[in-house]
Amino acid sequence: MAVNQSFDITTGCDLQEVDNAVNQTLKELAQRFDFKGLRIGVDLRRSENLLVVTAPDEFKLKAMWEVLLGRMTRRAVPVKNLKPGPVQPATGGTVRLEVTLQQGIPDETARAIVKFVKERRFKKIQLAIQGDQVRVSSPSRDELQAIMAALKAEDFGIELSFGNYRSQ
Repeated sequence: MAVNQSFDITTGCDLQEVDNAVNQTLKELAQRFDFKGLRIGVDLRRSENLLVVTAPDEFKLKAMWEVLLGRMTRRAVPVKNLKPGPVQPATGGTVRLEVTLQQGIPDETARAIVKFVKERRFKKIQLAIQGDQVRVSSPSRDELQAIMAALKAEDFGIELSFGNYRSQ
């Protein structure tokens, strides 16, 4: 009997790395001349998976967002998993940007991944959506590696990571 191999497809942001990037951004902005004396803020709400950026105007907000994205990239946080909302007016004449941190694969994306793999007609492949991840099983390691390559080449709007590779 052949041994089944499997791996999990997941996504998410390491919240500690996001926190480090936020702290680095605030330190850098405190040193910049164009931000001296302004009321700015970058707040990470871990429980809500939300990042709130506040600035006096949209121009400064955009500059802060670019600095934050640069810091996130340097800390290997997948920026595809950051979903910025619209710029909203806030109290005191400031503006606010709420950014959702994508943790786990949404249901519609998981179904799209399953459909994508099934359309490729790989042999003896089993897919299962398990909460916020997708498990892929097959007796052939080569098939699993081909699936990984195909998924990396396709854009699902989120950063996919492959882990929990095991033999059963």
